[in-house]
Amino acid sequence: MHDKESTAKIMWTVSGALLPATLMSVYFFGIPAVLVILVCLAASLLSEAAVQWMLKKPITPADGSAFLTGLLLAMNLPSNVPLYIPAVGSFVAIVITKHLFGGLGYNIFNPALIGRAFVLISFPKIMTTYVAPAATFMAMDAKTTATPLVLLKEEGIVKLLEIYHTKAALYQDLFLGNRAGSLGETSVIALLLGAAFLMLKRYITWHIPVPFILTVGAVTWMFGGKEGFMSGDPVLHMMSGGLILGAFFMATDYVTGPSIRNAQIVFGVCCGILTAVIRLKGGYPEGVMFAILIMNAFAPLLDRGMRSPVFGKAEAKGVKK
Repeated sequence: MHDKESTAKIMWTVSGALLPATLMSVYFFGIPAVLVILVCLAASLLSEAAVQWMLKKPITPADGSAFLTGLLLAMNLPSNVPLYIPAVGSFVAIVITKHLFGGLGYNIFNPALIGRAFVLISFPKIMTTYVAPAATFMAMDAKTTATPLVLLKEEGIVKLLEIYHTKAALYQDLFLGNRAGSLGETSVIALLLGAAFLMLKRYITWHIPVPFILTVGAVTWMFGGKEGFMSGDPVLHMMSGGLILGAFFMATDYVTGPSIRNAQIVFGVCCGILTAVIRLKGGYPEGVMFAILIMNAFAPLLDRGMRSPVFGKAEAKGVKK
């Protein structure tokens, strides 16, 4: 597939589209967020250079792929994790997930999500301990608290309303980013600004993220309420957790997602169903990461199964069209 846009330009543009969300995470979580981001970036770039040097390949930090992987991994980590965790996650993302499969363009799974999955499984307590946003750059110590999805899953909507008082206030904080979570779970508006820019540049399309998000909303509305069928809160689920980040910046990865439009829609819907099922019935309060990784494995099958037939071509066994 050929295009006037180079790989490097696309990678750096996507990284730039994450800048608003990155700045908002620093605003809410301060210096700890900066340190996590810097360690992820440094470890990803160094891991890429080291493995390319060992394999006697050209060292290509300028293509932006390792930088983007490091930034996405940072967006998937809490601000209060020990700094060896982003270093380990970056190593797994770059060396194991990307280069052991052949390098850029050959990896089956999204590298940043595999890095996060590895550190989540290896350090579950640390990775599921979050701090409340301090909204001050110099914040170093912050109060430990649960994310909205954890509170919803364990104590219900009543507990959330005790904290936020009204649904309008809850939605406002989710939209602006004033809630506990990973760095990329902060500001919905910042993520949407970056996503809109990528869509205007035609680097991504609506075919994966819109069905992904709407499916999560539909399923959680139908089955997510305590009062029975169609009593859930779809707005809460669509703005909570890593859904916006995952739908626009990770599920749309060119390498690990399908390339055919119809297949992309199915991919998005399936990601949405899996996310909602894990949130409502699984052991984790969040399911975006697992949903995308599971569907990464099915992306080639979706492309093959939904490819349009070539008319006028002779079939096998000598049958003529």
